Order: sequence, then C-alpha cells, then structure tokens
Amino acid sequence: MTAVHLQALQSQNQQHQSRQHRSTAADKGSLPAQAKEPVYGQTAAQDNHLHALQEHGRTAMTETTESAVVRQHIRTGLTHPHQRTNGYHLGSTHLPNHLPPHYPSTAGNSTALIERQDSNTSTSTADDTAEAARRAIALQGTLLESYPRPKTAASGTNGTSTPASVRAASFKDSEGEEEDETRKSTRPGSQIQRSRSDFGPRAHDAAKASANRPEEEGTWRMRHGWEDQYSSEEYLSLLTSAFYMYYTDKRHETGGNPKDESQTLPLQEWRMKDRLKTVSAALAICLNIGVDPPDVIKTTPCAKLECWVDTTLHPGPKAMELIGKNLQQQYETLSIRTRYKQYLDPSVEETKKFCCSLRRNAKDERILFHYNGHGVPKPTASGEIWVFNKNYTQYIPISLYDLQAWLGAPSLFVYDCSDAGNIIRNFNRFIEKHEAENVELRRGDVNAQVPNYGDCIQLAACGRKETLPTNPDLPADLFTCCLTTPIEIALRFFVLQNPLPSKLTIDDVLKLPGRLQERRTPMGELNWIFTAITDTIAWNTLPRALFKKLFRQDLMVAALFRNFLLSQRIMRVHQCHPQSWPELPDTHHHPLWESWDLAVEMVLAQLPALIENQEGKRAYEYQHSTFFTEQLTAFEVYLTQGAVTQKPPDQLPIVLQVLLSQVHRLRALILLSKFLDLGPWAVNLALSIGIFPYVLKLLQSAAQELKPVMVFIWARILAVDQSCQTDLLKDNGYSYFVQILSPTSGIPIANASEHRAMCAFIIAMFCKGFHQGQVVCMGPIVVGACLAHLRDVDNPLLRQWACLCMSQLWVDFPDAKWVGIRELAHQRLCELALDPVPEVRAAMLYALNNFLGIPDVSDQVAQIEESIASAVLIMTTDGSNMVRKELLVFFSTFVKRYENKFMVAAYEQMLEEREYMRDPPRDDGSERRMGLHYSKQTSRVTNGQKKTNTNTISHETIFAAVWKHLLLMSVDPHPQISRDAGIIIDYIYNGLLQSPLGRSTQTVIDEIVRLSSRRIPLKLTLPEPANDLKKPDSPVPTPSKQNGYLSFGLKRTASIAASLKNLAVGNTATPLPPPPPRGLRTPGRFPGTPNARIPAEWNRPPDQDDHYTSSSSCQPAKVPTSKNFKPRDTKWPPELPLQSNFLEWSIEYFREPQMKPSEADEPGSTDYNQRLWRRTRNERIIAMTQPEKEQAGSSRWDNASGFFNNGTQPSKMCFHQFEDHLVVADDRDNICVWDWAAQVRLCRFSNANPTGSRINEIKFINEDDQALLITGSSDGVIKVYRNYESERNVEVVSAWRALTDLVPSNVNAGLAFDWQQGQGKLLVAGDVKVIRDIPARSGSCITSLTSDQVAGNIFAAGFGDGAVRVYDQRNPPRDAMIRVWKHHKQWITNVHMQRGGLRELVSGCRNGDVMLWDIRMDLPLRTIKTTRDTLRSLSVHEHAPVFAT
Repeated sequence: MTAVHLQALQSQNQQHQSRQHRSTAADKGSLPAQAKEPVYGQTAAQDNHLHALQEHGRTAMTETTESAVVRQHIRTGLTHPHQRTNGYHLGSTHLPNHLPPHYPSTAGNSTALIERQDSNTSTSTADDTAEAARRAIALQGTLLESYPRPKTAASGTNGTSTPASVRAASFKDSEGEEEDETRKSTRPGSQIQRSRSDFGPRAHDAAKASANRPEEEGTWRMRHGWEDQYSSEEYLSLLTSAFYMYYTDKRHETGGNPKDESQTLPLQEWRMKDRLKTVSAALAICLNIGVDPPDVIKTTPCAKLECWVDTTLHPGPKAMELIGKNLQQQYETLSIRTRYKQYLDPSVEETKKFCCSLRRNAKDERILFHYNGHGVPKPTASGEIWVFNKNYTQYIPISLYDLQAWLGAPSLFVYDCSDAGNIIRNFNRFIEKHEAENVELRRGDVNAQVPNYGDCIQLAACGRKETLPTNPDLPADLFTCCLTTPIEIALRFFVLQNPLPSKLTIDDVLKLPGRLQERRTPMGELNWIFTAITDTIAWNTLPRALFKKLFRQDLMVAALFRNFLLSQRIMRVHQCHPQSWPELPDTHHHPLWESWDLAVEMVLAQLPALIENQEGKRAYEYQHSTFFTEQLTAFEVYLTQGAVTQKPPDQLPIVLQVLLSQVHRLRALILLSKFLDLGPWAVNLALSIGIFPYVLKLLQSAAQELKPVMVFIWARILAVDQSCQTDLLKDNGYSYFVQILSPTSGIPIANASEHRAMCAFIIAMFCKGFHQGQVVCMGPIVVGACLAHLRDVDNPLLRQWACLCMSQLWVDFPDAKWVGIRELAHQRLCELALDPVPEVRAAMLYALNNFLGIPDVSDQVAQIEESIASAVLIMTTDGSNMVRKELLVFFSTFVKRYENKFMVAAYEQMLEEREYMRDPPRDDGSERRMGLHYSKQTSRVTNGQKKTNTNTISHETIFAAVWKHLLLMSVDPHPQISRDAGIIIDYIYNGLLQSPLGRSTQTVIDEIVRLSSRRIPLKLTLPEPANDLKKPDSPVPTPSKQNGYLSFGLKRTASIAASLKNLAVGNTATPLPPPPPRGLRTPGRFPGTPNARIPAEWNRPPDQDDHYTSSSSCQPAKVPTSKNFKPRDTKWPPELPLQSNFLEWSIEYFREPQMKPSEADEPGSTDYNQRLWRRTRNERIIAMTQPEKEQAGSSRWDNASGFFNNGTQPSKMCFHQFEDHLVVADDRDNICVWDWAAQVRLCRFSNANPTGSRINEIKFINEDDQALLITGSSDGVIKVYRNYESERNVEVVSAWRALTDLVPSNVNAGLAFDWQQGQGKLLVAGDVKVIRDIPARSGSCITSLTSDQVAGNIFAAGFGDGAVRVYDQRNPPRDAMIRVWKHHKQWITNVHMQRGGLRELVSGCRNGDVMLWDIRMDLPLRTIKTTRDTLRSLSVHEHAPVFAT
C-alpha cells in the first residue's frame, strides 16, 4: 500500500474542516532543574489515591484549560502545540527548557547515545515590561476535569479495523463505553488567562463558565508529581521568557566554508601609491603698480589691497616687494616644504627661463604656477596670457601651448585675473594638440621619450567674460585671498553679509587672537572647523576617485581645493564663478555652510571680550565651539538610525578631524569603532577618507582608556585589509597588541578576554604570510600568552584565536615550532580535543596541522607527531562536520609526511580484506574484539584476538589506526567529509600502485573484486560495478575506472563492513548466520531474553519480516548536499595535503557586525517581519484549535481528510505543527514532503541510506519558526536538512554517525531518538548497551525513547524484551535508572511521554497492550487492549487524551 490516508476527528454534531483539526494549546510541566531531589516516591495519601485510581480502572488523563503563550519577542516562547491529527503519527511540539543553553558535548564519546548536537543556541529574552505581563498567557491551568467511571469494564477495541481508517482511543474511555449521564465533567476556570488577545477565552468568560459548573467530586493531579511547579510564578515566567533556536549558527548557515569572492565586497585601493608633492612654486605677479592696463576701467573707490598690502601707502617697488613677500608667506601656511620663487613683473624671456628651470629641478614632481594678471590685459580668446617686455613698455602675450611645453606635467596652475575661464578652455585644447603630436612622434620612433601634459590641475578666479570684483571693502586679489588666507577673508565676508549688533568693523576681525596651528585658540579652532567642513563638503559631493586625487594625493592641492570651495561661495556674491579643472560641482548651497556661519558667529560674538582681555581691561576665557560635539552627536544618531542602507555618513571626515583633539578623541574613536563594526563597506570608507595614519600613530599612545577601542578598530581593519603588516612592523606597532595579549596586562574594560581574542587575531593576521612578523613574534611571550588563554573557559573566541595565532607563527617556520615544543604547546593543544565548542576544536586541529612539518624528522619529532595523531584520533566521531573536515586536513598532512608507512598499512589492510573474503569468520566473539584487524581462524585465539606471532608490520601502530579511520570517514554521511577522505585514500592507493608493490597490489585488488562479485559479503553497502556508480544527483563524484577500483570498489566492501561492525544487520540478502557458540544463545532468540520459552517473534520488530513491493518505475530521488559543496573532479589525480579554509572562515567573524542585533532581531527588517507574521499565525492557529480538545477524547476519528499517492510504501510520517506539511519516509530511503491541505507534493529527495538500512525516525526542529527536518537511520546516522520543502534548495545542514558502537544481533532495532528542543539535546539509542554514560541496565536493544520536554531530566526507554525503564540524568550514571517495568512481555512498539495534558507516559507492545504509567508507581495505571493482532505502530497526542494505533 503506497497511499497515505489522513483521518480526521468527526464530532457528534458537526464535521470540522481539516485545517481546524489541530491540537490544543501548550501544556507545560516537568520537574524544574532547580529541584534538589527528583520526585519518585509519594506520600501515603498520594499512594492510596493513585492505587484507588488503578482499582477503579479509571485514568487520570484529563484535559486542562490551556491557552497559548503569547511571546513578546519573536524568537521567544515555549511551544505552539497545534497538532494535525492523523492515523499514523501525531506531530510533536518542542518546549524549551528553563535551563541556560549548553555547548555541545565533547567529541570522542564514541559510545555516546545522548548526543549533544553541534547546534547553535541563540537566546532571545522577552521584554520585562508591563505590556509583556499583560500579554502573557497561562502555560497551564489547574486540573479541571475528572472523567467518570465507565459502566462497563471494556478495555479496548475488537482488534479489527477497516484498511482506510486507524484505531483511535481515548484515555478517558475505550471505544464503545458509555458515560453516565448523571455525572458530568466539570471544568473550573484556569488560574491565568489570556489577556489582550482577540483569540481564545476571556478571563470573565472563564469565570462565568466556572460559576455555572457544579463542583466535581475530586480533582485529578498531574502525573509524576509535576503539578507543583505550576504554582511557581518564577518558573512560569522563566519558561515564557526564553526560546532557543538550533542549527542557525554561522557554521550551519555556511557549512563551515567562507564566502565566495563574488559575495565579498572587493577591497578598494585606499593607499596613495602615486602620491605627489608640490616641490616648487613660481609666483608670477604682473601688477606694474601705477599703470593700469588699457582694457581695465577702475571704479572710484576701488579695491586697493593686494595680498593684504595697501598699494597706495607704499612706493611701487616697495609695494611689489611686500606683495611678493606676503604671497609667499600665505602659501607657506599651506605647504612649508615647497620651494617658492617670486617673479615680480616678469618678462617673456624671464618667464621661459624660470619655467624650464622649475621643471628641470622638480623632475616628476608637481610644480605650482601662480599667475596674478591684475596689471596686464585680460587673457585673449585664443588662450594667451600677458607679461611685459624688458623695458616695461609693452605687453607681450605668452601662448598656453608654449607655457605647457615649458612647465610640462604634473603642474598646478592658479589664474587670478579677469576672463580666466578662457585660459582653462584653451588650455585643454592645447593639451589635446600636444598629445596628438606625441602620437605622431611615437609612430616615427617607438622608443622616443615624449613629455606628459595630461596631469595638470587648474584653478581660475572667474569664468569667461567675467570681471573681478573691485569692492573697496575686499582685496583686489579676492580669489588669491580665498585660496591662501581663507579664515581672514571668511570673517570679513561674514561681517559684510551678516552685520552684527556690535561696534566691530571689518578691520577688527583681523584682530582675532590665536594662530592657525594652535587648535585651542580662536583662530586655530576656526581653521580646524573650516578644514573639517570643507573636507566633508568635498567628501559628500565629489566622486570617490576625484576626492582621493584632489584631497588626499598632495597636501598643497588638498589645501587649495578646500579653500576653492570657499571661493565658490564668496565670489558668486560678486557675480564671479570660479572655475577648476578637474571640474567641481557647485557647493555654495551645501547645508554645512550654515554650520560654518554659526561657528563664525559664536567666535565673533566673543571678539570684543577677547580684545579687551588682550588689552588687559578685563579677564575673559574663550568659550570653545560646540561644533565638533554636535557633529559627533549627529554621527551617533546616524549609527543608531541611518546605517541600514549603507549610505556613507556625512560626518565621517569630521570624525577624522576630531581625532586630532585629545578632548574628543575617546568619544570619536568609540563612534568610529561602531561605524567600522557595520562591515567591510564601512572599513573601506574609513580607509578611503584617510583614517589609517591617525590610528597608526595612536599606537604610540600610552593612554589606558584608548586600548580597548584601538584593539577593536585594528581588528576590523586587518580583517578587511591585511596589507597593514609592514605598517605595524614600523615603530614596533605590533607590540601594542602583544602587551595587551599578555594575561598579566590590565585593560580598563569588563570583557577583557574578548579584547584579548581580538589581539590574538591581530597578531595572527600580522604573522599571516609575513615572515618578518613571525620572526618578531617568535619568542615565548606570544606563545606563552596563547597557551595561557587556552584555559579561559568563559570565552571560546579567545581559545579559538589563541590556537589560530600560534598556527600562523608556525606556518613554514621551524624555529617557531621548536619554541612550541619547548613550551609543550602540542600537548596543551591536544587537551582541546574535548572542548565543548566546535570552533575551538577545529582551530586546535588547524594549529596542529601547521605544527607538523619540521624538516629534520628526528626520533623526537616523529614521536611527537605520532602522539598528536593518536590524541586527535578520537575526533573522527566528532558531531561537528566542520571539526571532522579539519581533522581530514590534519590527516592529509600526516599521511603526506609519512606516506611510505601509510602505503604499508594500506597494503596490509588489503591483505586482511582478502583473507576476510576467502575465510569469513564464523564468529568474532561477543565483543567483536578483532576490530578492524582480521586474520584467519588459525591465527586467532579463542576470544578472537590475534596471535602475537601473526602480527603485521603496521599492527597496533598509529598509521594503521589512522588508515582504518580514514576508511570509515570515506563513508561519512556528510558529503564533504566522504569526498575529502576519498581523496586521501585514493592518493595512497595511487602511490601504492606506482610503488614496487604495485603489481602485488593490483593482484590483491583484482581478487577482492572477484570475490565480491561471487558472493554478497557482510558489509554496509553492496558492491556495485563501476558503470553503475553514476547517480545524477549523488554527492560523491563518479570515479574513473582506475579510481573506481580504489575508492569506490574496495573501501566500501568488506573492509568497511568489518570496521563498522555489521551495522546493516537484519539484511535478508546476507548469507546464513553462523552457528552460535555453545551456551551463548539459541537460533531465533534475542540475546539477553530472560525466558528461552518465549516465542522468537515476540522480541522482534513487528515489521522485520515485511517484504515491500514498491513500484519499480519510481525514479531515483535527488540526494541533497551541503551548502557550497563542490563534487570532486576525478579528471585530476588526488593531491595532498588538503587545503583548509577554516582560517578564512574564522576571519569573517571580524567582518560581521557584532555590536548591533542580528537582522532577525531588528524591528522592521524582513526577517523580523517574517518571524512576527509566523508568530501571529501560530497564535491564531492555537486559538482556533482550542475548542477541539473538548471533542478529541470522545469523538470518532474516521473523517477522511486527504489521500496522497506516495508512489512507495510509507514507513514513517510526521506532521508540522503550523505549516501544512506532511513528511513521509518510504521503505527505501526517499522522503516526500506534502502540502496536505492542497494535496500537492512539494519535494522529494533521498536520504542516501546504505543498502540494508532504513529511516527509523523523522522529526522537526525549531517548529515555531523556520523548521528543520531531522532523520535517523538504522545504521546510526543522523541528518539535519534545511529547506526540506523545496526540491531546489534542500540542503544538508549537519550529518553524523550518532551510534558508533552498535551491538550485533539477529534483530534490527535500528535507531530511536527523541529531540529535546528546550535543551538542544538528541537522545539516541538502538542496539546499544549504554545511553551516553548511563548504563542501559539491559541486554536487550532499545526500541523507543521519550523524554520530559520541559526540564529534560527524565527520559524513558522501551526495550525489545518488553521492559520499560525510566532514567534521571541528574543522578550518577550507575543510579540513573529509577524505575523499571516488565509488565509488557513483547517488543515495545513505542513509549511516549506527553508534552502537555497530564504528561501521560504511554507504552505499547506488539501484542496490542497499551499501558499508562506514573514514574512514582510500580504498577501501570491502566492497561488497554487495542488489538488482538500485532500492534505495528502507536502514536500519542501531545496534549489531547488520545492515542492512535
């Protein structure tokens, strides 16, 4: 039967729609973790009460008034217990525990059965506000209803049912029983009601209903003594305040792989590799004082100041000398190192001479040519400027074409004359002419050296047909004053444009005290503010490349262009529009100019008092401007409100200027660190604005308060740009971080360990690929500090980067490795094999991998490296894919280093393989002591161990052990692990075939393949021909013919079967089982059965002998792979060692925001809105399904809700609580996901089970949000899938072998697991003898597991011999079993503990007996006979008093 039928509840009066058939709201309850002693016993009154229940045949399974838990935070909340009722399986809800999250358990517990998952535990806490309190809903009401005693003693159904329906039973009454009409169930109102919700019962409604109900005879208490916790408000509040999500950490989202280059932001070039200097300047001043040019008509009065010199107060020659001197001094304030030369009223010959001399001396540096043409005619329309003849009797034009030839490039031209726009227009035309001549010259001579004319910058006072202003209140050279004395001209302009209510004149503003270089004086502070404002205006207006060229390449150019922005604002008032090349947009309207006016006004308002203070008339202290404080506040507002869209902040250049001030420096650095935390785009912006020289110089500061923020800033910079290594080496900047890394150094911050982790990261990046950095950090100081931090149990990030820091010291640097040996670093690192954090374990392996490889392989070195390999061997069973992947990288380096020894181990393993095929063992002993080493019967002693004289060369060596584990990892359930292990194995096999043993090796391989084709050996997977290995969606690449012999034919046959200890037991295709040793067991009887007379089938699974006849036309399903998985290209031979990308993946941590909430926690974000919608939807579903509990226990369940043709025989089913998803696993390894409401199949994929194994369990994780699908197979493998409902996007999140030590038996119990959402634990069991470190206390296999989903301390297990055992994890392992019931006599089909309701513990065995238990009692509370046939399945509703068989 390949169809799936859905049966729904049908009430007595109406049929509910299928969407409304959901279970009721969540009931919570369990022993609180804080309880000092577990409650197992009971008082005498309780004991009598419970025994009375049993005598009357009455069950205490009653409903409670339940209501949904409305959570204030989208990620908080306990559960949404909506259940889709169906005949096969009732979906489960997930209740978080009130305990804090735990790290995954240590790797290496190869027999661990309760597996701490490699999962992320992200905690969100609801707001502790009045609104949260008002919206909180009761987790559990009081017990309200007692079910009446039935008149008849019927205990079950007649044992038959129609094929299209399932048997549903109520814990209240068996089917066919009638209620006593005189006895009615009563239900008082719950203690805590839902408030402020449109769904569910109101408080006054419940009170009214309670008042109308008669008082019941008695109130049943919750099972197991767990009702007391509901009286604790603190406990209830704790349950509603936190919710944990799993497998959402970065390592699960990325698969442990770094982002592709296409997904990363490219690093922008921020360094000025072509930085230039203006080394020489020619100041050509053509005034000819006393003689006006013919085309100039001066007004009366007119401007008479030139370079702030009144030309009317001095004779002509003296005035020219003062003007030249002042102009040079004004330029020196911009660039003191430039060589200035004054040329006063120059002639043509003199002009040509000094221009050619300047270019000859400047070589390839920039030249400044300043031209003042106030005493000569305007430039011509053809682009000529005027100078004088030697006798000053004529004006002589100079063509721009000639001027370009004399000065060359790079050059900077300043034109202060009327019609200056003509010069720029013609200048570019002549450059084009020069470039064309250069092209012609190169055509004639390829090697001809041609001058460059392109890199020329020009600044002009006005446009074409514009005349310079002659306002007598302004200088005649207004443009030059704007460029060279911006503060003085800006103050005068402000007074003229904004008259102040004071007696200040335009001459008084020149008395402003202070110097431009002293920022604490009024003049210096104004200059500082002016620089910040003009820099910011340019940053926000210009393209980044142009800003970099004009404002960061040359100090002279940057100063002139900053001042040029002021000239745009001032001169346009006088109908002049300054021009430039490269052309700049108009910036006079920028809003920051208003901030400048405010700053000027605040200073001028104090000017009279400052003048009086200077004159000694009164004491007055200058009040500093609040400009920078206000701008920092604006930047802080941007960081909190406007940084989502990655829009560059307007205030970033101002923050750069603030770093110059010691007063505001700390606040500016803190805000800068918050900005850099936004991501690489922010780091790129900060570097491009020029932040690097400032933070580099601050490394020389000894200020303690700056250390934490400096560490943070440098960590973000190095995470984006590693090229800063040489800068850190200069002036010993790296020592700043080495000192902080030391455990004895003090950092004035609470989370010092996190900042030390950043220091370890900085030093690691400093040494990465930088040998000089390794040399200076090689000493024991850095290594000793890192080793000391390995013991920091509170900060896994510090432990991780302490490992990675040492690893970068050791890369290709033997001297540093010897330092590590002397410090016993390898031993300290090996201790981290059991670290609870996967990232730390992976970092440890990465460090040890780089530790290998000292060139001189002495006995000491070999012993150390072998001891390391032995210590990490336990990590082959690590639950983290990332750790196992890194372990393979270590193994690849180890195998490459000792290649010959591994060839011997591989060859001897093949010989053992052949012996196994020739003479298969009849019995290995009850403990399989032979392990992975096999020898003939004559070479073994009685207990299965090998005789000493038959040991091979590699016997009991680390090389053989590593090789065996590599074979195991080649069939790892995770595709990346199996791929990488296959590469290592094929590398050794290829080397073996090319060695002197090649011919013998080929002979052994051919014989193994021949023996495999003749018979089906006891193995995990059947041998397949090479041409049949091609699967379209297989995660394992198809090998070539040669590789097929190696990695796909050999290692997946008997060698793997022997190493995995016959995981695929119960395979009907295997040969006849060997006869059992005398006295151990009889055929057909399960080991450990207490009574040999019990029929064999009683202790076997009900479906063990089923033969499925699935359709042969079913197409192979897609096999999902992990994220970013790339199949191996078998066209290329395998190469070792494998390359690790763990360091690059770890570096990404410092590129991601750490200070702000995640995207899902940001109100208004897409993820937040989606989660908010899902929460609302879940609450609505809970409220809608609340009334259905009233009918669940007394109505028939035979309303067909859907029919789906699955195509294959369904074996396991699971409903999602809130989505319309039904997951069906078939008798093969296929999983189908259906939308049961639309009756459409959403997805179909393969679980990739080996032949002979099957899927035992399927469940959901994180059902309250975006659920993941978890599957368990009979070979002990657990897999977690993301996007399970999408055939295109489904992927493997994690996969590992949870059961690594299955006990062989002649029955196939498979794997049983139970997921605890609250604690993030997966309880796994099967054919095993222990549950974690807790002895199972039974020789029989475990067939079913269930646990308390709230506190998570109690769990129960059903066994193949019919026993049910209860364990408490809080007790010592030997005392963990607190109860055992042996009332069932046959195989336990299922045992289940409810999450809600009365927390019933229900068990059922294959003979149809269903029993209800209380862990405080020795006898069952109720026994229900559900069928006279075999009970094949049992499903218990989580909250309603209903179970289905």
